[in-house]
Amino acid sequence: MTLLQAIILGIIQGLTEFLPISSSGHLILGQSILGINDMVAMKGFDIAVHFGTLLAIFLYFRKDFAELIVSGWRGTACLLKRKAVAEVDKKAFTMIQILLVGTIPAVLVGLVFGDVIDQYLLNPLNVTIMLAIVAVVFLIAEFYYKKYKSYKEIGWKEGMLIGAAQALALIPGVSRSGATITSGLFLGVERSKAARFSFILGSVAMVAATAYALFKVAKGEYSLPAVDILIAGIASSFVSGWLAISFLLNYLKKHTLAVFAWYRLALVAIFWAGWLWF
Repeated sequence: MTLLQAIILGIIQGLTEFLPISSSGHLILGQSILGINDMVAMKGFDIAVHFGTLLAIFLYFRKDFAELIVSGWRGTACLLKRKAVAEVDKKAFTMIQILLVGTIPAVLVGLVFGDVIDQYLLNPLNVTIMLAIVAVVFLIAEFYYKKYKSYKEIGWKEGMLIGAAQALALIPGVSRSGATITSGLFLGVERSKAARFSFILGSVAMVAATAYALFKVAKGEYSLPAVDILIAGIASSFVSGWLAISFLLNYLKKHTLAVFAWYRLALVAIFWAGWLWF
């Protein structure tokens, strides 16, 4: 992999990790277009670009994470002392529990089916199929969302169901943000709030996935790329990820997911037209 290829793929990862258009799907299509066929080497590079997007989440939502950490610390201390959690910490402490429990489905699916997904679904054909299917789901979700007269806050039920939807994002072409935001729309959660929860929930799963990938590096199953490739991937995915988060949170305050649905369908059409032509 060249330095330019690393920067291009890092930008693709950063943008598509948060925009509901599938980061894994775009990376697979991007690798195919750039002529990168070494999937083993790409596993190590994936760690770098996912770390970059993880940094973008942590820094963008630094105030949210600081509040969760402080409230979680105080809440845990209260429980250990068998005291009631203070009212000022209760909401954030409950949200920590929802985030942790909501992450379990994705972690379990990743551990049980991760190798199967890598073996059978990491190819352009399956990616384009899922890009199209989920695009249709976006349009259905937006139609359903219009029926709500008022919106719900994210509680245990919403957190669990959105967490379950996140597990589907392990299938290339689905999109983590797409699956979680869409499930939020079906549940009646305000669109921008669903996106915000999606990003924070995704950070927990991304930490778990990155730790697992580094474990495989330690075992010798994956290998990290050269330092310059590593830095290029982290930096480009961080910057593009930050921009994507900022854009989407503002965009969804007044707009629907429809544009992303049509983009996905257009991408599928372009890819298949190019494949058939060449």
